[in-house]
Amino acid sequence: MIDSRRVSESQRTGEPVRILIVDDHPLVREGIVARLTAQTDFVVCGEAANVDDALQLARTTQPALMIVDLALQRGESGLDVIRAITKADRLHPKILVVSAYEGSQFAERALRAGAHGYINKQELQGSMIEAIRAVLRGDVYLSADLTQHFLVRARSGRDAAVGEEALTDRELQVFEFIGRGKSTRAIAEQLGLSVHTIETHREKIRIKLNLRNGTELIQRATRWTLENGY
Repeated sequence: MIDSRRVSESQRTGEPVRILIVDDHPLVREGIVARLTAQTDFVVCGEAANVDDALQLARTTQPALMIVDLALQRGESGLDVIRAITKADRLHPKILVVSAYEGSQFAERALRAGAHGYINKQELQGSMIEAIRAVLRGDVYLSADLTQHFLVRARSGRDAAVGEEALTDRELQVFEFIGRGKSTRAIAEQLGLSVHTIETHREKIRIKLNLRNGTELIQRATRWTLENGY
């Protein structure tokens, strides 16, 4: 889905900040658009719901900032959008992740991929505009809870990843689908991978989480998805 609202290239310095929204939920996009258009110095230059559309719109509209969700259409990840944007020539937008994922590991993965800020969707009403302006200034924006988490972690000197934090981005994506009750074949179809590849991911996840069998893996994944707002 592409909704391109290109801003005229003839606009001079002082023009509104172009913002591209990448989210697979139309109602969420509608709410973000309403919040942004209430600000006279912002303009929404496009909306996308998957990786391909997001990259195409970024190239054609040249946004100053992108608001990116982590869960997109077709089982795609916003992390892929972030990585592609940071590697692309002539594309230098700031990236603010606005996600339903609550765990600190998601914020860490997003920042590592190249994002400049991370807020939970529950904070949209109160913190989104503040977060956007902070990111546009060149700051890194995190909620107070996330900032506290990283400070505590830094003070404790804990560098080694543990639990779900030890999973790769793909493994975490598979783990999420397991927790949502999807079969190995369904996950393979969703991600465009072979059943054998998904089975390999499942086994690596089981070993990293020190689980004895597939049943414990399903139980752990289900509990994890519930704790993270699914």
